[in-house]
Amino acid sequence: MRVMFVCLGNICRSPMAEMIMKEMVKKEGLSSEIFVSSSGISDEEEGNGMYPPAQKILIEKGIKVEERCAKKITQEDIFEYDYIVVMEKYQKDRILKNYIVSNPSKVECLNNKDVLDPWYTGDFLTTYEEIYQGCSQLLKKIKKEL
Repeated sequence: MRVMFVCLGNICRSPMAEMIMKEMVKKEGLSSEIFVSSSGISDEEEGNGMYPPAQKILIEKGIKVEERCAKKITQEDIFEYDYIVVMEKYQKDRILKNYIVSNPSKVECLNNKDVLDPWYTGDFLTTYEEIYQGCSQLLKKIKKEL
C-alpha cells in the first residue's frame, strides 16, 4: 500500500503528515506493507527542507523527523500511489484537473476537510492535532484493506 500526502509547497503540512503516518505505521509493525511519502502541488519550495516550526512541533510530540527535500507531485506518483491525501480541496481540484487520474476516488482530503496552512496561521499545534487525527483514521481504513 502506498500513501502520498500532498499540500501546497511540501514544507509544512504534507511532510508533517508523512512523518506522523510513518511513526504510526512503524508502531503497528506495518512498515514493510505501507510506504508513505509526501509532495506538493507547487514546485516553489522544491529542494528545500521542512519548515523549522513544523519540525519543532513534531520533535516536541516525539515524532522522528527524517531528512528530506520538498518535491512536486508527478504523474508517475499519481499512477503509483494507492492514496493521494491532500490537505485542502483546492489541491484535490488541481490534481484532478492537471493530471490523469484513473481512479479519482483515491484522491481525498485528510479528515474530509481543509487543514489550515500553518505557514499563514502560525498555529502549528492545531495543524499537528488535525493531521494526527486524520492519519489515525486513515491508518484504520488502510489496515482493513491489507
